[in-house]
Amino acid sequence: MKFSVFTASTPDWTPSEAATTLAAQGWDGIEWRVVDDRTEDGSSGFWAGNRSTWQYTGIEDRVGEIARTTDAAGLEYSGIGGYQPVSDHEGVETMLRVTSELGARQVRVTMPWYQRERERTRATYGELFDRTRADLEWAAARAADLGVKALVELHHMTITPSASAALRLVDGLDPEHVGVIHDLGNLVIEGQEDHLAAFELLGPYLAHAHVKNARWVDTGETRADGSRIWRNEWAPLRDGQASVSEYLDALRQHGYDGWVTIEDFSTDLPLAERTADNLAYLRSLVPVAA
Repeated sequence: MKFSVFTASTPDWTPSEAATTLAAQGWDGIEWRVVDDRTEDGSSGFWAGNRSTWQYTGIEDRVGEIARTTDAAGLEYSGIGGYQPVSDHEGVETMLRVTSELGARQVRVTMPWYQRERERTRATYGELFDRTRADLEWAAARAADLGVKALVELHHMTITPSASAALRLVDGLDPEHVGVIHDLGNLVIEGQEDHLAAFELLGPYLAHAHVKNARWVDTGETRADGSRIWRNEWAPLRDGQASVSEYLDALRQHGYDGWVTIEDFSTDLPLAERTADNLAYLRSLVPVAA
């Protein structure tokens, strides 16, 4: 296995700082976040104003800069963290082309958020699924033309929160050009299935693994019917409800030897300490021979 960091989780660093710091800590690769997210006041955060994000607008003109930043640090690409909806063919085309030019091999395309789209379009899940399948077939064909792979992430609140749902969406498409990102932390919130069973179910479509952790906490509030209200929050790798050790064991048992990308959105430790500690923890769980 090789370990990388998704820069959604490194909001305080510029791309150059992210690459050089992660390389110095011993990470194997980096997964660049690409999306327009500048803030008017210049503030930074995971999801807005993230300083190690490459802005989507004009991204085709930044390929050389991205390559130089990555290569200078001696890092590999675990993939590209794109945010273009699969229904946005022009945007997906751009991201597939950038990924190809970088030699980054694979890029995420985002799936519809079920409740959001249902409220906006009044489409049923089945209608939304069929529409997304057609879009993904188009994306797969373009990915094949460009020699890259489009990735579908298991993500809560989307139409693919679980391995079973994702397999139903990608089944029959060429796994050389369409794959699934299995995400440990997202599955704590929605979509949890036995890890090994999920990996076996996905088979050749298991293309990438994201690791973060989460937990459910009691809000102290109740609904009108008296039932307790819980909310989910991100947690350090050791402190969430999912076992990172058991997850990596299941990946090894399945024979997975690809990228494991960390996207830790906890804030218990300062950023540099957090990334260094996460790598030390991962390496302690994976034998050198693996």
